[in-house]
Amino acid sequence: NGIQINTSEKWKPFTASFLDESFLIGYLTPEEYFYFIGELRGQNKADVDALLSKHEEFFNGEILKSKKYIRDFSKGNQKKVGIIATLIGSPEVIILDEPFANLDPTTQFRLKKIIKELADDPRVTVLVSSHDLMHTVEVSDRIVALHKGEVVKDINTSAETLKELEEFFAV
Repeated sequence: NGIQINTSEKWKPFTASFLDESFLIGYLTPEEYFYFIGELRGQNKADVDALLSKHEEFFNGEILKSKKYIRDFSKGNQKKVGIIATLIGSPEVIILDEPFANLDPTTQFRLKKIIKELADDPRVTVLVSSHDLMHTVEVSDRIVALHKGEVVKDINTSAETLKELEEFFAV
């Protein structure tokens, strides 16, 4: 949106990210955390509940109504909480760092579906930072490889992208 992020904070209202589990509030239940994030994003309980209901399959019956604190969940289930909390308030820019790590294969497939659905919305940009080439290729229409903060590869994905990246990163 033409905002230089190192000189302004105007990007914050339309940007959301999940970087890792340390950003969660471990002494809250998932519901308490979701409603807290909802308040920060100007969402009411019904808005948050609608989003949670939409992603019930992603939670696989392991998160909601468990009466457990976030700190007591596995890393994978904590990641599920963080990823869905990132979607509260319909941000235009969503940043996910290593979103497939610690997730079982079924949840990885479900997450790919969520990312693809988000990316299909022309108002939404999803940035996925990952070392997992296969998953990244599957959900991305463009891949930018960085080395020490510098762009070393910038390609639009195609049927050949995974092979091209494997050759690029081969030792």
